[in-house]
Amino acid sequence: MKLNESPKVIAKGKKRVGRGYGSGKGGHTVGRGAKGAKARGKIGLTFEGTKVKKSLLKRLPLRRGKGKFKSRQKNPVIVNLQYLNLLPKNATIDVAILVKIGIVKEKEAKDFGVKILGEGELKVPLKVELPCSLGATKKIEKAGGKVVKG
Repeated sequence: MKLNESPKVIAKGKKRVGRGYGSGKGGHTVGRGAKGAKARGKIGLTFEGTKVKKSLLKRLPLRRGKGKFKSRQKNPVIVNLQYLNLLPKNATIDVAILVKIGIVKEKEAKDFGVKILGEGELKVPLKVELPCSLGATKKIEKAGGKVVKG
């Protein structure tokens, strides 16, 4: 490779501020201006520069009251076992079937998920492909059904 055939380098190296004359920026104030906080060091992320205005952190709304530390995450839609008696024998239970029959709403099931709890009796053997509580799992198996994931 010849020197005149070498690829052109367009990008210049970054000038390191405050590292003396050899850095390529110059000496003395080194591009930081004369005086003040910016010339001397870093400024914190939450610094706003004035005492008159209330800071951003103080202006944000506070969550007050009893459920202050509760999670804002929504719980899954609950379906009790007694409602699954409407389904035919040996049916496979998933979200689509529950929506089709009208036990749960499609949007809620998609957003929050569905969980089966063990309230009531199950008289029909079913194959369940949804999360179930421990009590619901026992009752489903007692009725002759099977829980695939739960």
